[in-house]
Amino acid sequence: MNPPTNHQEWVEQIRRDVAEHPVFVYAKGEKNAAVCGFSHKVMELFDRLGIDYGVRNIFTDPLIKPALVAVTDWPTTPQVFIGGKFVGGCDIVVEMAASGELQELLDEASTSADRA
Repeated sequence: MNPPTNHQEWVEQIRRDVAEHPVFVYAKGEKNAAVCGFSHKVMELFDRLGIDYGVRNIFTDPLIKPALVAVTDWPTTPQVFIGGKFVGGCDIVVEMAASGELQELLDEASTSADRA
């Protein structure tokens, strides 16, 4: 498949990314090479928890960010999706980790992925 070239194609790609990965992060930077402290914090958290996750660097194409905002109505990155649903950004994910809610959500997403 050719890379997306317009807004609608990026929206469709975002939906595919999220559907194909139980945990997916739209970040500033690559996996293990974040260029933003918030993106780094989210990826470091998932790494520490041993979570397998996908990442797409929003800087690889200027059309990604507007398409992402159109999908989530959330203006900042990173943007984290778990089990096909938008969860939020760094602060929300960190708070969820502290409360135990993140692990519950990850467990649900893992169980759903195993059934698929």
